[in-house]
Amino acid sequence: MEFSVSRPRVIDQSKILDAAEAVVVREGAARLTLDAVASEAGISKASVIYDFKTKQALIKAVIERRFSEEEAKFDAATEKLGAVADARILGRIAATSDSPADDAQAVALHLCSALAQDAELRCMLQQSYDREIKMIEAQSPNARMGRLAFLALEGLRSLEFLGIYSWPEPTRSRILKEIEELVAGNPHSQSAEENGG
Repeated sequence: MEFSVSRPRVIDQSKILDAAEAVVVREGAARLTLDAVASEAGISKASVIYDFKTKQALIKAVIERRFSEEEAKFDAATEKLGAVADARILGRIAATSDSPADDAQAVALHLCSALAQDAELRCMLQQSYDREIKMIEAQSPNARMGRLAFLALEGLRSLEFLGIYSWPEPTRSRILKEIEELVAGNPHSQSAEENGG
């Protein structure tokens, strides 16, 4: 008697997600289709459907992956600081020291409309931010300043990711330093720029 052995899947999900991001960056989220992603990845539509049954499931996976990558960056930067007060918010600041890559900005911008229309995705992000804020507050000797620093940092990141505004260097680095000073509760009085320097 002959037994058939099922072939292992050889298509990596990350390849499909990479293709989806490429389509989003080039054509926008509205033009993201399973056919377009299959064509971009050089695979059959059936292979895309095997992992992602719908366009919405694919968009959700792209957003979740991007968000997970950001969280991993924050985790690594926080861990690098060790057991210090305000490690979580200081880790977020350190991880933000590099401006976002152009592809990250493009993906974030195009997927905002999808996020706005998906209550489940918004709920996932809300829960993640809720955990993050609680963690920052719990680690901070001055929870009020930790919250303010978080809001300032997220404001900067949001403006950049949405392509609304980006500060040039060295201004951007100075802003991050000032946010870091907020954490300690003692921001310096005025920068050289404000003093006319």
